Amino acid sequence: MNSNARNLNTRSAAKATLATMVALAAAMMGSAGMASASEAEGEFHGYFRAGAGVSSTHGAQTCYGLGGNSMKYRFGNECDSFFEGGYTKELAKSANGVSFVGTIWGVAYTPNSDFGGGKVELAKAYVEAKGLDFLNGGVAWIGKRYYFRPDIHMLDLQYINLNGTGGGLDRIKAGPGKFSYAVFKDNDFNSIDPKTGLRTDAASALRQNFAYEDLPVNANGTVDAVLSLISADAQGKHGGWQLSMFHRQGDFFGGFNKVGVQYGVGPGTGIGGPCCDRMGAAGSTDLGSDVKRLRIFDNIVIQPTGKFSMEFVALLQKDKSAAARTQTWTTLGARPVYALTQNFKLQAEVATSRVTSLTGGDAMRLTKVTFAPTIAVGPAYWDRPELRAFVTYAKWNDAATAAVNAANNSGPVFGSKTSGASAGVQVEAWF
Repeated sequence: MNSNARNLNTRSAAKATLATMVALAAAMMGSAGMASASEAEGEFHGYFRAGAGVSSTHGAQTCYGLGGNSMKYRFGNECDSFFEGGYTKELAKSANGVSFVGTIWGVAYTPNSDFGGGKVELAKAYVEAKGLDFLNGGVAWIGKRYYFRPDIHMLDLQYINLNGTGGGLDRIKAGPGKFSYAVFKDNDFNSIDPKTGLRTDAASALRQNFAYEDLPVNANGTVDAVLSLISADAQGKHGGWQLSMFHRQGDFFGGFNKVGVQYGVGPGTGIGGPCCDRMGAAGSTDLGSDVKRLRIFDNIVIQPTGKFSMEFVALLQKDKSAAARTQTWTTLGARPVYALTQNFKLQAEVATSRVTSLTGGDAMRLTKVTFAPTIAVGPAYWDRPELRAFVTYAKWNDAATAAVNAANNSGPVFGSKTSGASAGVQVEAWF
């Protein structure tokens, strides 16, 4: 098949999937129209980022990261395009006031600046039952959804992510905090031999998540604890678990300070799962109990004045297994922002990362600096949309050359170089 035919098929598949999403949304809105006249109005929410840039390699825009068990700093360093959005509406309301709310949500992603030919997928399709008296203020739900996935914004690191298809009971008042329980089926597919019709592999796992949130421990400070228990479905595969605890200090110089400690074993590390950074959901069930991950981080966002804000992150992550040396990722980063006017900011990001070698060689090191004048809807750190022009410079050591080439969206264009630069424009919005 030639490239034109492949592109046509990709676009046709994307259009067909998008048409399906639209039809489902229409069906949802239609069924909601049969609910009572007092039903809540529907809401459309989403997020997108897109941009274009040039680089010192004279080709496509380049981005800088060490790959592997690390995450790259995203500011002025995103070569991809991403959209997610969907519709939430009350479908029906019981005579006693119990509300049934449906959500449908689609995503589109490409690893470059053009959305054309990007794959469109359905990321959420679930229904919640709200106001059930026997749940003491909690919520029941079933379907496919995003679930408990806070992140470190600078790194786009969802340090815990419980996304999946399943069902659960959410935020039930229990003592001073709130309790949630959910069960998911991860990687729910089999590999079949086309000749014999027999199953050759089953990666699926049953995952149970327990969360206790909003436990007050000090003035403006709360603790969340999340436990995942993962059971492999097939013989020869492995189960695992993870436990994470987070302390969030609110009213911290106009923002917050969140400290997290996480530990995972086997599939509980998240390694080999949908994205290697995500603990909480099941990673690869090929991983045994010798595979372990420890992560400790501190993420701070402050807004001490109306004009000045900053995000800061410090993180340490250790990955261990019987088959390889312990690999450690450490990183420090800061993004200061100063608003000159209501709609114009000056932003910068300075970050450095280090990843130790699995073979005992020199550690990989990477430092990135970005400067970005920005037009924004407001002066605060989280105010979006933002229209940015950026310049990024990165420097790495010889030991990191292969990793930086491998992690770059535009391919191994750096060769033996140990520095690079890029410039461009980007929009980021959520709504």
